[in-house]
Amino acid sequence: MEQIKLSKKEFDLFKAYIYEHIGISLSDQKIYLVQARLAKRVKQLSLDNFSEYYTLLVNDTTGVELEYLSSLISTNVTSFFREGKQWEFWKNNLSAMMEKKNNKLRIWSAACSTGEEPYSIAMFLAENAPTMDVKILATDVSPRVLKLASLGTYNEKSVATLGATYLSKYFIKGKNEKGHHFTINEQLKKSILFRGFNLVTGNYNLFKEKKFDIIFCRNVMIYFDKPTQAALVEKFYHMLHKDGYLFIGSSEALTDMKTGFKSRSASIYQKV
Repeated sequence: MEQIKLSKKEFDLFKAYIYEHIGISLSDQKIYLVQARLAKRVKQLSLDNFSEYYTLLVNDTTGVELEYLSSLISTNVTSFFREGKQWEFWKNNLSAMMEKKNNKLRIWSAACSTGEEPYSIAMFLAENAPTMDVKILATDVSPRVLKLASLGTYNEKSVATLGATYLSKYFIKGKNEKGHHFTINEQLKKSILFRGFNLVTGNYNLFKEKKFDIIFCRNVMIYFDKPTQAALVEKFYHMLHKDGYLFIGSSEALTDMKTGFKSRSASIYQKV
């Protein structure tokens, strides 16, 4: 079957829709990426072109197709204990960061992808603060990756960077036709709640009774324009306890924003 082409007019329609509903700002250079990612869905739905898919998308009142589009457009690259220097900072400053927490720690992994980040957080605290009452909220815009995250099963390549201690204490080893796999044990899973949430269009009133001690939002804001980034950082600020921390990606910074955050290390900020 001949590959269907995404016209500039069609791309502009999707570009505007994606920005409004997902918050991702696409440059014109992304036209071929959008074409490649949406073409399979167009064929899957037995549609003839991208215009038909756009019409279906905007007329879908269930929100199901928007969720599917979010899964196609968002990039879900992650790994266990990603951004190594941040974990070093946390370990070196753990005692100070844990003061006045009444033995409770509430953390939000705001773009958890397939789960490596929240599971890394849970393992880190189980090793370094085992008596803490830890609750981790893990959210993502993509239902597909959330399903994988809640299952917590990873192949050998995904866990290759973890040491034997982590694998033996926090994973159950199994095997199927694809080879060995490793599943997070139920005890560790108990500390994590997985939920769908759109950081740009989501209802933040759901959090009005909640405050977090640490928010992880890494390698997400690079896909947003400056106004969207600023609005999101402002929301994070109000959702953190005083002295709470915001961890962002190493390629991100708050230097161009007027915020109440102070830089504590590269890509680590504290509410003061």
